[in-house]
Amino acid sequence: MKPSGKKVCFMTGASGILGSEIALSVAGQGYIIFFTWHSSEKRASETLEKIRWISPESQMIRCDVSKTGDIINAFAAFRQQFDRLDLLITSASNFFNTPLPDITEEEWDSLVDTNLKGTFFTMQEAVKIMRKQPFVSRIITMTDISAELVWRNFAPYTVSKAGIQHLTRIFAKEFAPAVLVNSIAPGTITLNPDKDMDSEEEMIKKIPLKRLGDPLDIVKSITFLLESDYITGQIIKIEGGRLL
Repeated sequence: MKPSGKKVCFMTGASGILGSEIALSVAGQGYIIFFTWHSSEKRASETLEKIRWISPESQMIRCDVSKTGDIINAFAAFRQQFDRLDLLITSASNFFNTPLPDITEEEWDSLVDTNLKGTFFTMQEAVKIMRKQPFVSRIITMTDISAELVWRNFAPYTVSKAGIQHLTRIFAKEFAPAVLVNSIAPGTITLNPDKDMDSEEEMIKKIPLKRLGDPLDIVKSITFLLESDYITGQIIKIEGGRLL
């Protein structure tokens, strides 16, 4: 275990486009980053290299968050290296099209186990550390405005995101005041050809602020939560007014 005066962040899903931007931003605010990766070691290694320019002590570990044993092992490795946990960000997520009424059990498990079960057990392992610390720590879950919408062909995905938002409130109430727990729910940050059937122009028409989101919009909201000490159990929607 490495005693450290620096704050430490455990993050899942840090090697994706949005996740890497979040990890770099948090590292730039003085945190050591310990992040998990699953499918692409090359992309994860590239992310770690960028993070280490800012936070040289940062590390990564392979972990399939749909498997509870992997999560427990990742936290065991974390505990061997660090003596504190200031921040957890759950960004790992699975996503694909699932039309009704032909969703298979395998498809359901793939989405719900990664998104909802994985987030729950990651949060549970984190609070085992956080609740005993003599300072306030934070959990930020990454969800989606789809939790409040009815998207055709994405039932398991949207159900999993709605479940994470409810878990956010449960953990916020259970572990206050030692742990502040909030969720960021992005709208359309970039167009996904598997999800957004509309063109960029058509999508922008649905957004009152007349533009797609940018990863920087999410980063700013996370910075806001890191600087706030009287907010917990909230779902912060970064969606340009689309839900209106």
